[in-house]
Amino acid sequence: MRLKGEGLFSHNKPLPFEPQIKWVFFHSLCAAMTVIAYIGVGSNQGDRHAHGAEAIARITASGHTGIIDQSSWYLTEPWGYHDQDEFINLVLKVETGLAPLELLRFLKELEEKLGRQKTVPFGPRTIDLDILLYGDRVIQSPELSIPHGRLCERGFVLVPLQEIAPQLVHPVQNRTISRLLAELDDGRRVVKLERENQ
Repeated sequence: MRLKGEGLFSHNKPLPFEPQIKWVFFHSLCAAMTVIAYIGVGSNQGDRHAHGAEAIARITASGHTGIIDQSSWYLTEPWGYHDQDEFINLVLKVETGLAPLELLRFLKELEEKLGRQKTVPFGPRTIDLDILLYGDRVIQSPELSIPHGRLCERGFVLVPLQEIAPQLVHPVQNRTISRLLAELDDGRRVVKLERENQ
């Protein structure tokens, strides 16, 4: 499944979520303060697609963050810890009225609500929600690194990100996502799923 519109508030291609009107009202008040960000979504426990779809629905229902575009779903090999099931991954392009740390806290709270529990580093999880990019901001703090520190190393991030934002420029590497993907040395499998229920 792929959700794609000309803009967040296109009447020709509305997002299929009830909170759309709520988000339009929010945007009319705060348009000057919103930022385009990219969020990585992943899951490898339980009903992976259901967890991803629920995360997308709750982000859309939040009233402060709206989805502009969404990549395809991808089946991917685990990264960093191999003794676990394969993941599904996708990337969301969003428009948000939250500051970076507020967005991080919102996503972490959403992970907890969807049943994520701490395991081994890079281990299995019901849902994983990562801020990949936040405008052209560069942030290094104990809580948050933007751009995501491992973005350039991960095919499961670069492939779906390249699908929806090939000419987006990494604010630190100063290279497009397409070029970063072309330069990636990662043999892990990243396979596009034709249908969400595969």
